[in-house]
Amino acid sequence: MPRADENLRERIAANLAAHPRNTEADASLRPAAVAMAVVSDTEGEASFVITRRVSSLRNHGGQYALPGGRIDEGEDPIAAALRELDEEVSLRRGPESVLGLLDDYPTRSGFRITPVVVWAGTDVELTPNPNEVAEVHRVPIADLDAPGIPKLFDLGMSDRPVLSVRILGKDIFAPTAAVIYQFREVAIHGRDTRVAHYDQPPFAWK
Repeated sequence: MPRADENLRERIAANLAAHPRNTEADASLRPAAVAMAVVSDTEGEASFVITRRVSSLRNHGGQYALPGGRIDEGEDPIAAALRELDEEVSLRRGPESVLGLLDDYPTRSGFRITPVVVWAGTDVELTPNPNEVAEVHRVPIADLDAPGIPKLFDLGMSDRPVLSVRILGKDIFAPTAAVIYQFREVAIHGRDTRVAHYDQPPFAWK
């Protein structure tokens, strides 16, 4: 099980630096960013932060998601991801905590998501914003190497497979699953894996 220590931080940074990142050129997509925040659990095991959105939200209410949202005017993806991380779970980190970026992911709902990998470290307290976040979880990174991750299935109405990962006893679907899976492949294992071709289930299209 990876520890949330300097060795892991350096490994993730090196793997992201070596990854030739793909960007999404479709200018009609609205820019958004998410934070893949690496933290420790109470035992020092490396984990990442995931939330479940409150059910009353207009977009994707009740779904599991990484902290994130639209990029405001004047922001870049890094600034937006760090802002959303603070707003959603009260985890404040500066640009120096960013280890790199994963590939842009175009969504069916019209966004271009840029995932930002953030080293949040140890002794982290997470406080969910009740207006946005119903639950906040730390998922051990080791769980991403469990058998059956990822899962692919045919949608029937698409020629692209839908991707999911099973964490917290639940199936989490793309786009969140696509970011999590690429984080495992690229940032943790140093494998040049792409995910933009994976589709999302119909409930994520709106």
